Amino acid sequence: MTIRPLDLLDIPIITRYRNDVLTLDSARALTRGHPLGAMGLLAYINPARHLYAAIANDSKSPLLGGVTHTSGEPFAKLLYLAPTSRLDDPQLPALIEHLAAQAGEWNAFHVTAEVDETSDVFPALRMAGFSVYAWQRLWDVTSIGKTGSGLGGGWRRAQSVDLHAVQSLHYQIVPPLLHPIEPAPRRATGLIHAENLKGYASVTAGIYGIVLTPLIHPDENNVSERIVALVSSLADRGGRRVYLNVRSYQTWLEPVLEDLGASALPRQAVMVKHLARLIQEGQPARAVPANVNVQPSRISRMDTHE
Repeated sequence: MTIRPLDLLDIPIITRYRNDVLTLDSARALTRGHPLGAMGLLAYINPARHLYAAIANDSKSPLLGGVTHTSGEPFAKLLYLAPTSRLDDPQLPALIEHLAAQAGEWNAFHVTAEVDETSDVFPALRMAGFSVYAWQRLWDVTSIGKTGSGLGGGWRRAQSVDLHAVQSLHYQIVPPLLHPIEPAPRRATGLIHAENLKGYASVTAGIYGIVLTPLIHPDENNVSERIVALVSSLADRGGRRVYLNVRSYQTWLEPVLEDLGASALPRQAVMVKHLARLIQEGQPARAVPANVNVQPSRISRMDTHE
């Protein structure tokens, strides 16, 4: 089997697999659409961007896969695998390893993948060195806010002066073992609740939707009102659907969302592969600020089916 970068000559294969793709980056799929659409293809073959796609040829039909990385971030993300009819192919782990190697060329320390817990791709990902480190569920919250009202309810755009508060909230909520994989934000670019600085949400937006990933302190009061106000603060959504991404260390938010009438998408395993690379210049490790009070996260018991 040979593995090589995707190019324009592979367009007939891409067209054939367009409706047979497993997406591994949920936020990107919900905000930017199909990973093998025309716009997506142009992005994959653009060498100036950290988006890479590869094709594995053998005696059967080819396998496709993609990986993406944001410059400066310590992690990359598997974007998709195709076709879904060959997720049990013995050659698939080699393709995944090839994509992970490209992430290493971008100086990423980890590669993540988001997979529905019933997916057939688990064995291939495990063989390629991936393991589950968290669970997540995306909730459709489009209907719980007042569309286009702009009623922020205390939510506003985060500014550079808020960065310390955002990082403090991150250290209090995200379990310490996950800090290397989910580092604290280095820029305050999302939405923050200015009243008591106990709520923050990063924002991923595209032409098809908006995904909010919240950090809400367990001591926060009136959580229902906070969430409704957060969705309502998106005055410029223009009819796009809005989703809230809830990780396993904040599952206490799920009953609140259910009571608000939000719709849950299938639960997903968030998997990670750790990469090793030579460190040529030593740098001091980032530590939790001395004045941050780290509190245990509220995690509900979850039964896994593997």
